[in-house]
Amino acid sequence: MVREPQKENDLFYVCSLIEYIARKTKNTKKIVVEKLEKDNIKKIYELAEVYHCENIEKVSDEFIESANIKNGKYDTVSSCEYNIPTYWDIGKVYKRLIVMVNNNEEKYIETLIEVLSSWIIEKIDNYNSSMYYENPDYIYQCYIEGKVL
Repeated sequence: MVREPQKENDLFYVCSLIEYIARKTKNTKKIVVEKLEKDNIKKIYELAEVYHCENIEKVSDEFIESANIKNGKYDTVSSCEYNIPTYWDIGKVYKRLIVMVNNNEEKYIETLIEVLSSWIIEKIDNYNSSMYYENPDYIYQCYIEGKVL
C-alpha cells in the first residue's frame, strides 16, 4: 500500500475543512479563503494533524467565528439531484488539483488560494454535472486551459 505523503494529507484536510465551512456558511470557496486569509490557512495546514483529531464541526466553528464568516446564499447541496459528495470527497478533488498545479510543498498554500479562488471551483461545485468525479488529469487540463474541454 502506497501511503500519501504527510504534507499532501495535511493539504487534503485544509481543503476539506474549507469545503465544510463553505457548505455550512453557504459561501463560495473564494469567499471562505478570502475571509480566512493566508495566515489562518497556513495555521490550519501546519496544525492539520492536530485539527484532524478534533471534531470538524468544532474546528469549523472556531474559524468561522475568528474569521467573522457570515452566512451567504451559495448553496451547492440543496439543488443537487443526485448523491451529494462529502466534504472529504471534494477535499480530495481539490487536493489533487492543487498538487498537480504546483507540487512544491512550500507553495501549497499559495496554490490552494489560487485554485480555490478560480473559475473551475464553480464547475466542480455543480454536483448535477460530472466535473467533480472526472479524472484528475481532465480537471487539471481544464484548469490549465481556462475552460471545460
